Amino acid sequence: MFLVAKPAGPTSHDVVDIVRRVLGTRRVGHLGSLDPFAEGLLVVVTGRATRLAPFAAGWEKAYEGMIRLGTTTDTDDLTGRVQAASEGWRTLGREVVAAALAAFRGVREQRPPAYSAVKIAGERAHRRARRGETVAPAARRVEVRELELMAWDPPDARFRATVSAGTYLRSLARDVGEALGCGGHLVALTRTRVGSFRLAEAIAPAAVTAAQARDPAVLVAGLARRDLDATERDAVVHGRPVPVGSGNRETREDSLTVAGNVALFHRDALVAVAEVQGDVLKPRVVVAEE
Repeated sequence: MFLVAKPAGPTSHDVVDIVRRVLGTRRVGHLGSLDPFAEGLLVVVTGRATRLAPFAAGWEKAYEGMIRLGTTTDTDDLTGRVQAASEGWRTLGREVVAAALAAFRGVREQRPPAYSAVKIAGERAHRRARRGETVAPAARRVEVRELELMAWDPPDARFRATVSAGTYLRSLARDVGEALGCGGHLVALTRTRVGSFRLAEAIAPAAVTAAQARDPAVLVAGLARRDLDATERDAVVHGRPVPVGSGNRETREDSLTVAGNVALFHRDALVAVAEVQGDVLKPRVVVAEE
């Protein structure tokens, strides 16, 4: 796993391709894309660790960005075509803009942008939108845990946000503009944090080296843990189940009082993620080599 600083311009897929080239491996993915105009932290996973990405899908993300009020676009950001313009922002004071942002904190239903990767009838919304179709993705429940006005330089509102996975900052900019009665779109965005990892720790895509890889076990830190002895490790890497209770007397547990997924370790190295099935743990995602 690597913490990569994506610059504005390239797509997240472009960054993945750079990492593929510098590491000489094809199996590379990431934990949530950034739009091309956006920059900031991209958590990149490689090799068998790509199988662990779903277990970190719920990590919250933090951003700093800027909303330009008075103009709406078809993409809800600066790359789109202008749809409407208003001078209504000229009457807005800092207190009014700050209150509008604060009103979006909490759990709410959010409509993704028409130009997004959300699927509609099995097809990406942005593909339908580019064909000229009218696209209206279904709203989804998101949580805005922090949303604060950092600076008001009319018509631009610079903000700081912490949001749940799946939240679109472009949609947030659009909705704030609508609430203020003048429209708005996102013109700048920097992702500053993913889970516990911060942008300050990230490196340029081309500077990635194998020696900088982080332990992928952090991706399953939220799961219950079960330590394996050598015999159990051998069973797990070959896809065979092991008892729920530990066979290692030094780390013995009478039982795991959990359901769902369990991270399996041997000598502090992640071996696999298993599913509790009755009194056994069935390996589902094996990351250790034989």
